[in-house]
Amino acid sequence: MSARLTLATAGRVLRQLRHDPRTLGLLLVVPCVLMGLLAWIYNQTPLFDSVGAPLLGLFPFLVMFLITSITTLRERQSGTLERLLALPLGKADLVGGYALAFGAVAAVQAVIVATFATYALGLDVAGSAALLVVVAVVDCLLGTALGLFLSAFAATEFQAVQFLPAFVLPQFLLCGLLVPRGDLPDVLRWFSDVLPLSYAVDAMHSIAVDPNGTGDVVTDIGIVLGFVVVLIGLGAATLRRRTP
Repeated sequence: MSARLTLATAGRVLRQLRHDPRTLGLLLVVPCVLMGLLAWIYNQTPLFDSVGAPLLGLFPFLVMFLITSITTLRERQSGTLERLLALPLGKADLVGGYALAFGAVAAVQAVIVATFATYALGLDVAGSAALLVVVAVVDCLLGTALGLFLSAFAATEFQAVQFLPAFVLPQFLLCGLLVPRGDLPDVLRWFSDVLPLSYAVDAMHSIAVDPNGTGDVVTDIGIVLGFVVVLIGLGAATLRRRTP
C-alpha cells in the first residue's frame, strides 16, 4: 500500500464530490434537517435529550452508508475502477483512498450536525460535548466502511439501496435505541452483541445520561473502530474490477 497513491485517490474523490452539489447537500444538510425535525417533534419535552444523542450518530451513519455504497458502485459501472486498477494502483490503495476521502467528509458532517444539534437545537447531554462529536465521527466512519464493503456485492444502484433494509435496519432494531438491549430475548441480545451499531448507540447513550461514563465510551469507540478496520479490509479483499 502506497501513501502517495492512497492520497491521490482520496484527492480525486474529494474533487468529484466538490463538483456534485446534490451529494454535498445530502451529506451536510439532510442530517441537520432530520435532527431539526426530531427536535420539533419532541418540542418542550425531555425526550429530545434522551433520543437525540443516539440519533445524532444514526442519521449520518445512514447517509454515509448510502453515499459510499452508491458512489463506489458507480465507479465500477462507469469503468473508472477498471482503468484505475490497470495502473500501478493496488486494491488497498483504492479502498484506502475512498475511506480517507469519505472519512474526511464524515468528520465535517459530524461536526456540523453535532454543533447544530447542541447549539441551535439545544441538545443537552450529561457528558462531554466534544466526545459526542468524536462518537458521531466514528459512526460516520462505520457507515462509510460498511458501504465500501457491501458495494462489492451489488450489481446495480437499486441493489445497493436494497442493502439498507437487509443490513442496516436490523441493526437499528437491535441496537438498543427502541428497547434496551438487556430487555431483548436471549437470541436477539446475542445478535445485538455482534452488531457494530449497538456499541455506537451505547456510547451515545452513555454520553447523554452519564457524566462519568468516559471509560465505557472509549471502550465502545474502540470496538466500533475495530469493526471499521475489519470492514475496510474486507472491502479491499472483495473488490472486483467489474460489476457482475
